[in-house]
Amino acid sequence: MNPSGLIGILATVLFLAIIVVFGADSPMRFVDPVGFAVVIGGTLAATFMSYPPGEVLRSFRLASTALKQERLHSAQHIEELVHISRLWIRGELQAVEKALTTVTNPFLRTGVQLVIDRTPDEYIQDLLHWRMLRLQQQEAAEAQIFKVMATYAPAFGMLGTLLGLINLMDLLGAGDVKGIGVQLGIALLTTLYGVILSNMVFKPLALRLERRTERRLALMNMILEGISMMSAGHSPGLMRETLKSFVAQIDDELSDAHVGTKPAAPRQR
Repeated sequence: MNPSGLIGILATVLFLAIIVVFGADSPMRFVDPVGFAVVIGGTLAATFMSYPPGEVLRSFRLASTALKQERLHSAQHIEELVHISRLWIRGELQAVEKALTTVTNPFLRTGVQLVIDRTPDEYIQDLLHWRMLRLQQQEAAEAQIFKVMATYAPAFGMLGTLLGLINLMDLLGAGDVKGIGVQLGIALLTTLYGVILSNMVFKPLALRLERRTERRLALMNMILEGISMMSAGHSPGLMRETLKSFVAQIDDELSDAHVGTKPAAPRQR
């Protein structure tokens, strides 16, 4: 699992445990299966009414992926591009085609295949940019589903609260103040469930999916640059150094990373 995802889950569990243990005399006061079912059931029903079932189920499958440590193998793809480019410059077409069979990244494989097919660079750029745009739109739509669920959950939490308040009307005439207080607490739990699900489950998942898309697009941009350099006949060494700049951790050039340290003295001429 992704370390940040594990930390987030542990922090969420700890936060909820503190609420349950120290928020009331009895932890069972925070348990209301009916209220939880209202929030979850209403949120899922509204989501399936808003989106095709296939898109919703795919988003749920991606939710588990977003919590995992996904490795994009940037260094491996750089070496693959450099190796294939070196063979291409030498004119070893059969060796290029053989090396291409070992490439597991379909985006990289498509780009190289277009180059060895002598496709003009502008057509290669258009096709690969279109594939990047399609991936971005698809994954943005999947993240949007969790954002929508984050808006539905508090609304159905309020719905559960309203239903609970309606049930309180029967107790008002009897004058049972204690019973009214208990029922009111149960009614308000649905709002609590909605807020927790919205801000600690659905919104974080949406943001993690968006971040995952950004990382995947950055890798695709790197591969696209390598394909363009291969098509233009640039040297493999220049390609390696250029592509490494896409994945290198570069310091912020607009601020000093070593605050408080004495700047180095200028060299004496």
